[in-house]
Amino acid sequence: MPLLDLIATSTFGLEAVVKRELVALGYEAETIQNGRTLFRGDESAIARANLWLRAADRVLLRVGTFPATDFGALFDETHRLPWEEWIPRDAAFPVKGRSVQSQLSSVPACQKIVKKAIVEKLRAVHDGTELPETGALYTVEVALLRDQATLTLDTSGVGLHKRGYRTQPSEAPLKETLAAALVLLSYWRPDRPLIDPFCGSGTIPIEAALVGRRIAPGRKRAFAAESWPRIPAALWAEARAAAAAEIRPALPGPILGTDIDEAVLALAREHAANAGVANDIRFERRAFVELASDQEYGCVITNPPYGERVSERAEVRALYASMPAVLRGLRTWSHYILTSHPDFEAIIGQPADRRRKLYNGPLECTYYQFHGPKPSAAPPDTPAQAAQAARTARAAPAGGGTAPATATVPPAFGGLSAEMRAQARAFGDRIAKRARHLRRWPTHQGITCYRLYDRDIPKIPLIVDRYADRLHISEYDRWHGHTPGEHADWLDLMARTAAEALGLPPAHVFVKYRARQRGRDQHQRQGDEGHVIEIAEGGLRFLVNMSDYIDTGLFLDHRITRSLVRAEARDKRFLNLFGYTGTFSVYAAAGGARVTTTVDLSSSYLDWARRNMELNGFSGAEHRYVREDAFSFLVRHPGRHDYDLAVIDPPTFSNSKRLEDYWDIQRDHVRLLNLVLALMSPGGVVFFSTNFRRFKLDAAAIATGALREISAQTVPPDFRNRRIHRTWRIVAPVAPGAAK
Repeated sequence: MPLLDLIATSTFGLEAVVKRELVALGYEAETIQNGRTLFRGDESAIARANLWLRAADRVLLRVGTFPATDFGALFDETHRLPWEEWIPRDAAFPVKGRSVQSQLSSVPACQKIVKKAIVEKLRAVHDGTELPETGALYTVEVALLRDQATLTLDTSGVGLHKRGYRTQPSEAPLKETLAAALVLLSYWRPDRPLIDPFCGSGTIPIEAALVGRRIAPGRKRAFAAESWPRIPAALWAEARAAAAAEIRPALPGPILGTDIDEAVLALAREHAANAGVANDIRFERRAFVELASDQEYGCVITNPPYGERVSERAEVRALYASMPAVLRGLRTWSHYILTSHPDFEAIIGQPADRRRKLYNGPLECTYYQFHGPKPSAAPPDTPAQAAQAARTARAAPAGGGTAPATATVPPAFGGLSAEMRAQARAFGDRIAKRARHLRRWPTHQGITCYRLYDRDIPKIPLIVDRYADRLHISEYDRWHGHTPGEHADWLDLMARTAAEALGLPPAHVFVKYRARQRGRDQHQRQGDEGHVIEIAEGGLRFLVNMSDYIDTGLFLDHRITRSLVRAEARDKRFLNLFGYTGTFSVYAAAGGARVTTTVDLSSSYLDWARRNMELNGFSGAEHRYVREDAFSFLVRHPGRHDYDLAVIDPPTFSNSKRLEDYWDIQRDHVRLLNLVLALMSPGGVVFFSTNFRRFKLDAAAIATGALREISAQTVPPDFRNRRIHRTWRIVAPVAPGAAK
C-alpha cells in the first residue's frame, strides 16, 4: 500500500514539539513551513495521529502540491489530482483557502476555481450525475505560499484542541494543544511533582495528567475521517483499542492546580472528571503567595494573567515582581511561565535560561524557562542548611578558608553565594558585639528598645532595632547586584543570623523594605499579620506593631526628645501635631500636662494613640484626638494662645488623597511654624523635628522669641547616624500679638 502524505498543522513555535510526537509514534517527519510538519504513513497513520497528537491543531491529507501563478494552472492542476480516490459522489466538500506572498491573492476566487475543478472531476468520474453533498464531510483547503499551491483534505474535523472534556466555557481559556505543548517543552516527568498556581479551569494540570498516564487526548471524540469509506471502521477500532491498552495507572502523586477563584476551580474539577483524571489532580483555592511544597525536583508550569487590560497592568506587574520571592521557596524546582508581557524578565529581575516564542490565540507570547538543578545534582540550601552554612562561615578563619560544604547547584530563583555567607559571618559577629556592649541598658537604664546595628558594615546596609525580645530589620532601597530571588535569600540569611547571634527565635525577627519615598505617606501599611506587642520605655507602656507597617509605631530616635517633653509638660496644655501613634502625648500626660490634643489625618493612628494613652491610664476628657490635616486644624484656631507646649514631627513629603494640596516640609515649614506659634501662649515651647537630611530651616522668616537647634542633645547614643534627625526648640514671642 503506497504511503500517504500527511501534514500535522500547529501554532507557530510548536513545530518541533509536533515533530517529536510524530517520531515517537514511529513516523519520519520534517517541518516544511511554519506551522506545518510533513509525515508519511498508511490509512492507520490518520487514525493514530488524530488520536495521539497533543500539540497539533489538525491532521491534513495532502492530495497534491504544484506551482500556480494563474487561475488556469490552478484549475488544471487541481483537476488532475485523484479526488475520486477519496471523495465519494454524495460527499460534502466545502473549500477553504489562504494565500501568502502569491500572485493569486484573491482567496475567494481561488476557492471557486478549486471547487469547480473538483466538481468537474467528480462528475466526470460519476458519468455526469449530480453531486448532492449530503454525505460525509471532506473539507478541502487550497493554501498558496509563494506561488506554490497545496491541496489538502482535513481528516480531523473540529480542531484537535477539542478533546471533549471541557464542556463549560471559562474566561481567557488556554487551548488544550498549547497547554500540552507547555508540558512537553518542560522537564516534567510523571514521577516528578507539578504545580500550576494559576490553573484557571484546569487545562495545564489536565493535559499533564493525560501525558503522564499516556492517555490519548483524542480518545473521547470523533474525527471527520471516521466517516470516510476509504478508511475501514475496523482500523479506527484497532487504533482506539491500542490507545486504551497504553493507559498507565494513577500517577505517583497528584498534580496540584491552585487558583484564587473557586468558581473556575469547580469547572476544573468537572473537566478533570470528564477527562478521566480526577484522581490524578488536586485543585485548591490558594493565593500565589501561598505557593509551597515539601517535594523536590518538581516543575511549576503556568499561564498567569498577562495584564492586557489597562486596569490590570499595575496589579499584574506587582504579581510578576513577587514571583522570585515566592518561587525561591521551591529550591530544587524548575519553572515555566507563559506570558505576553514584554517586560517580564525586567520585572522579575533576571533572564530566563531559555525562552520560546509562542502564540496564545492572537497574542504573541514568550515561554520563559527557568531551570533548577537536575535530580542527580546535590540540592541547594534548604533554610536549615543555609543556617548551618552561616554557622560554618562564622566559624571559618577571617581570611577565608574552604568553601562551606553546602555549596551546590544554584536554584532557578534565589541562592546564596560564598560572599553572602561571609557577610553573614561578619554581620553576626557585629550584632553579637553590639548586644554585649548594650547588655546593661534594660536592667540599669530601663531601655528595652534601642538601635542595635546601623549600617555598620558598608556591604550590609541594614538597620536593626531591638524591641524587647523582638528584632525589626529595615533595608533601604539600593542597588545590590543580586537578582530579586537571591536578594530575598540574602535577607532571610541575615535575619536568621541576627536571631541566632542574639539567641532569639527566627519568628521574632521582622524584615521591612523601605523604598524611596515617591509621594505617599511615610507610614505605609505592608501587611496584615497583626503582630502587636507591648513594650516599656521610660516607665511607660506602648503598643508596637512589628509586622504590618514600615515603622513600628515608636520612633526610637526620639527617645530623648520624648523625655524632654515630659520634663516640660507639668500643668501645660500640650499639642501633638502630626500625632502618629501618640507617643509624645503619652509622655506629656505622664509629665503632668493638663490637656493633650493629638492631631492626625489617619483614624487608624488616632485609635492607636488613644490605646497608648489608655494603656498608661490617661483616658479622661482632657485628652482630645482630632482627625484633621495640620493646616486645616491650625487655620480653624488662629491666634488663640490655646497651647503652652507643642511637638511637630511632620513627614518629609505627602500627597495623600485626603489632602487638598501636597505637603512638602521644605516648602511649607515656615507657614506651619508661624501658625503653630500663633497658637502658643507667650513663652510657650515648640519642639520641631525632621528626618529630611537636606532640610534648611528659614529661621529669619519664623516669628519666634528664641530658636535653638538641639539635635546633638536629642540623638540617642545607640544611633551611629548622628544625623538621623534634626530638632529645634522654639519659644513663642513673649509680647502678645508678636506672632500674628
